Amino acid sequence: MAVGRVAVVTGGASGIGRGVSERLAARGDRVAVLDVQDDAARQLAKELQTAGGQAVGLAADVRDRVAVDAALDRVREAFGPVEIAVTSAGINAAGAFTAITPDAWDRVLAVNLTGTFHCLQAVVADMIVAGWGRIVTISSSAQHGAANRAHYIASKGGIIALTKTLAMELAPSGITVNSIPPSIIDTPMARDGAGMGTVPTLDAIAAATPVRRPGVPADVAAAVEFLCSDDAGFITGQQIGVNGGWYL
Repeated sequence: MAVGRVAVVTGGASGIGRGVSERLAARGDRVAVLDVQDDAARQLAKELQTAGGQAVGLAADVRDRVAVDAALDRVREAFGPVEIAVTSAGINAAGAFTAITPDAWDRVLAVNLTGTFHCLQAVVADMIVAGWGRIVTISSSAQHGAANRAHYIASKGGIIALTKTLAMELAPSGITVNSIPPSIIDTPMARDGAGMGTVPTLDAIAAATPVRRPGVPADVAAAVEFLCSDDAGFITGQQIGVNGGWYL
């Protein structure tokens, strides 16, 4: 397994993104933590450096292509061309379909789907030149459908469709593109959603999950690490469910 790659993780300062950032840094990758929370991104980068890793924390709102491009330019200045991209930035949303406002719809799609587009389009050229690349998108098991979450599920389903399309388009360039659609993972976002009643509580999730526990960021990060390795070079366009048997 090759190490020492340049990896960008969006939404990398908390939740699943944080777990991925920690995992890739621990294996020797040079990790750029991109997050809308500037202080959190910088703090995590410091922690990764203290642990012996190479990392930089940068502010970037994935809705803003200019900000994304500027952040990635700084990554290249610090570490070199981007070889790995993990798009974990996203927001949760819930509400009856008839109550979703156009602004709410646009915001969810802008962060979850268009934000993924911005980040991937901005790094793919580096990978094409190198003839090697690994892209992992974070989608959602909610793609299977759930009432009162039309905008969220549409955005995550779009990510899966984008993943499959890019897998076919980029494969000749040595780039694999896969998606991880996790079930509910124990993150601040999940806990906030449970507190608001928009998603089940973690205890309820554990009771309904075959392995009898909710997932944790490290579960997703382990799968990401494999998909970003040379060993996964023959895997592309796939959905790797990290869900404790919730969906088979």
